[in-house]
Amino acid sequence: MGNKVDFITSAFSTDGYPNHQFPEVAFSGRSNVGKSSLINMVLGRKKVARTSSTPGRTRSINFFNIGDRYCLVDLPGYGYAKVPQKIKDSWNELIDHYLHYRKNLKGLVQIIDARHKPSEEDMMMIDWLKATDIEYIIAATKVDKLKNKDFVKQKKKLPELLGVETDKIVYTSAKDRTGRKQVLGFIDSVI
Repeated sequence: MGNKVDFITSAFSTDGYPNHQFPEVAFSGRSNVGKSSLINMVLGRKKVARTSSTPGRTRSINFFNIGDRYCLVDLPGYGYAKVPQKIKDSWNELIDHYLHYRKNLKGLVQIIDARHKPSEEDMMMIDWLKATDIEYIIAATKVDKLKNKDFVKQKKKLPELLGVETDKIVYTSAKDRTGRKQVLGFIDSVI
């Protein structure tokens, strides 16, 4: 990729959003789905987004300037995190506000784990995206952990399960960089 990556800010409230003109591409998914690993793989960097085996590490909306071309936005994971309900509610409000009102938002990469059936939250997010004008793709992560026969089954099953066209789904692996070009192609198409 070769682009310079600069951390801009972590927003814990809407007041913390950066004031800039860059188009934004957000990455969203439930906790522990491989969001940080996917971001690092796509950017060709090891430690842009912090990875952790502990769900719920991303607790703010993190903004990164990518080569003065666009802003990558790392949204907090939803669902599984072991934090008090009050904190989860504030994350949900922050994410909801960002998705509904952020004018810079041009595209969204919705992340699911290719090994598992999408969660109720995943389905709600995908249904919401289908009803909006926001350009999106679904990145099915961790395909390297699937046996070949299971991967073939998932490729047949997922589009119908999610109610999307086959070309909306990109199968990815941070380990072997599968899907990187497709995600970058999506980003280029929306910025």
